[in-house]
Amino acid sequence: MANRNITLSLPEELVRKAKVIAAERDTSVSALVAELVEHLAGGSEDFDRAWAHEIDRMTHSGMSVGDVTWTRDQLHDR
Repeated sequence: MANRNITLSLPEELVRKAKVIAAERDTSVSALVAELVEHLAGGSEDFDRAWAHEIDRMTHSGMSVGDVTWTRDQLHDR
């Protein structure tokens, strides 16, 4: 994938911290920001995958919670 330059306006203290973190990880601030954005963009995919896995586990566990025999009003004592 081709890279594209963007301009960010960040507080000086945050830029200083980002530079320190990037240096500790032997990378650039640009790579650090790209990694963070990739993580945020992929977050929903990770959640969807984990949710599907849990639904599959519950479906195939053999457990049953039974039928719902109450109404919402009864449940909340209205």
